[in-house]
Order: sequence, then C-alpha cells, then structure tokens
Amino acid sequence: MNSVEPVVKFLQENELVVATAESCTAGLVASMLADVAGCGAVLEGGYIVYSETAKHDYLGVSFATMDTYGLTSEAVARELVSGLAGRCNANYLIAITGTAESDDALCGVVCIARGLKVNGCLRVISETKKFAGERNEVRSNAAHYVLESIPDTYQTLINQES
Repeated sequence: MNSVEPVVKFLQENELVVATAESCTAGLVASMLADVAGCGAVLEGGYIVYSETAKHDYLGVSFATMDTYGLTSEAVARELVSGLAGRCNANYLIAITGTAESDDALCGVVCIARGLKVNGCLRVISETKKFAGERNEVRSNAAHYVLESIPDTYQTLINQES
C-alpha cells in the first residue's frame, strides 16, 4: 500500500480538502496526493512558488518578510498559508519553503506551515525541520513528512484556540 493512502483516507473521513504552496518541494506534496485514487475529493490544487517574485505575486508574501527572515523561514511559510487561505476554497493548507541543497548550515532545512480554516477563522502552525540527504532526498523526505504528519497536525490545529 502507498504510504499516502491512509492520509487520503484520513482527509476524506475528516472532510478536509488540501491546497499547497510549495517552494523547495516544487509540487511533490500535491503530486504524492494525486498518486492515490480518489484524491480528487481531497486535493484542490497547488502553487509552485520557487522564486521571491512568485511567492509575492501569486500568494502575497511580503518582500519585507523575505528580506527580514529569509526565504527559508517559518515567517515566509506562514505568509504562504495566509496567501493560500485567501485564494482557494480548501480548508487544510500546506506551505513548504526551504533549502534542499547548499554549502551552508541551511542545507536540508525546511520550514513548514499548515493552516486550517475553522468557522471562518484561519489557524496556523509552523515548524522548522532539518532533513538529511542529497537534494532530491531532502525534497522527498520533506514531502513525505508533511503528508504523514497531517493527522497529528490536524489535531493540533483543531485544539488550537482561535
């Protein structure tokens, strides 16, 4: 069984529809969901926002936020989620930005934000993780992590005070 199948089932059971904003994973999260039959009920769509301009133009991330915190930051990931929230009908939002390959301490560092629309309010959580491996291993591991953690992050968001 595909490791994403239980996640799709969880999304279906909880009436969750996903939209993604992906930078370093470049659409892998949405693609992995699309690999599962029946995903059309739980996947609205996604944005690939690799450049600063794309993050700003497509999802409204502030250039000031990117300049202040850097592209690999929870602040940028959180703004990506906010941008998604205003541009789609999905109720579970995922944003990923990070550095899959570099010669510095940011190599493998990925910032993830998730949002949940609850009664017209957006609840957001974020985290920073470091993934080991070569460029595409980092990207794949980050995408798998994000998908497989949906049940836990959903519970955290549901229990979060508005």
